[in-house]
Amino acid sequence: MDVLSDVLSAVRLTGAIYFDINARAPWVAATPPMTQIGASVMPGFERVISFHVMLEGQCWAELLDHSEPPVLLEAGTAVLFVRGDPHVMSPKQGNRSDPMLDIYRKPNDQSLPYVFNEFGGDGEPAHFVCGYLGCDERPFNPILDALPRIMRVVSAKESGNLIGDLIRIALQEKANPRAGGEGLLAKLSELMFVQAVRQHIESLPPEATGWLAGLRDPQIGAALKLMHGRPAEPWTLESVAHEVGLSRSVFADRFTQMMGTPAMHYLSNWRLQRAARLLERQSVSVAEAATAVGYESEAAFNRAFKRQVGLPPGGWRRAKAAGARGAAAS
Repeated sequence: MDVLSDVLSAVRLTGAIYFDINARAPWVAATPPMTQIGASVMPGFERVISFHVMLEGQCWAELLDHSEPPVLLEAGTAVLFVRGDPHVMSPKQGNRSDPMLDIYRKPNDQSLPYVFNEFGGDGEPAHFVCGYLGCDERPFNPILDALPRIMRVVSAKESGNLIGDLIRIALQEKANPRAGGEGLLAKLSELMFVQAVRQHIESLPPEATGWLAGLRDPQIGAALKLMHGRPAEPWTLESVAHEVGLSRSVFADRFTQMMGTPAMHYLSNWRLQRAARLLERQSVSVAEAATAVGYESEAAFNRAFKRQVGLPPGGWRRAKAAGARGAAAS
């Protein structure tokens, strides 16, 4: 069981590349907060992450509130703003501009990305793409809080500038469009996110705690594989601890210290996330979803779901369906 892939699938990680920009200095590209545009660019998702991939040239990416140091982007590097903070990109630090709000929309009459070939002045050239990643926050998404506000992605040594090269090849289809080009770019952006998470895990110090640190811990990582691989099994602290080769007390303390939550609480949250995905299928009843993730009682499942999400399973399903219809209509 690949726990990271399992979570990304369960929280519906979905990408889209929106803008293909050829610029010349001086230029400034401003991105508003995702609370303002997220529903327009990635409708139907609770969390929207903005990202930029530098293909040629270089620039600085900065948060508007200066709470984090600026990030230098060079060819083959990318940056993700995990909390959806407003930010700017420019060849020179400190430059500011107002965002062009009318461009942040999902087109119905053309394919993405929007192309800007004359942007800025007549100085040094730069080529970059900008896009978004959408995912669910509820009932349970352990990745979001485990990541920093800004993530810089560099080319992996073993693959060179793989993502940048693939995006560049895919963008060439704008001159000779073929079916599936937009979907290909979407999948490449999701691949970039996985690369960013991998690099972040590798950069964590040995004493780090949290969900991502837990993935690389031999015993905690093994426990996560069990819970994700067989969530409906009637796991107890004793049975999981036995499987990973620890005593009950040592495992309980180690899991809580590493993950920030007790093992059985984590398992309960994950079962609710898996159940939520099942409930998106109208053919699956609430009782069937409860049984599929290990609840013997539908009433107990209803209570746990409402406690975590704020709505009972049936009400949550109706709200999600209504949101999906609204997103499709918009």
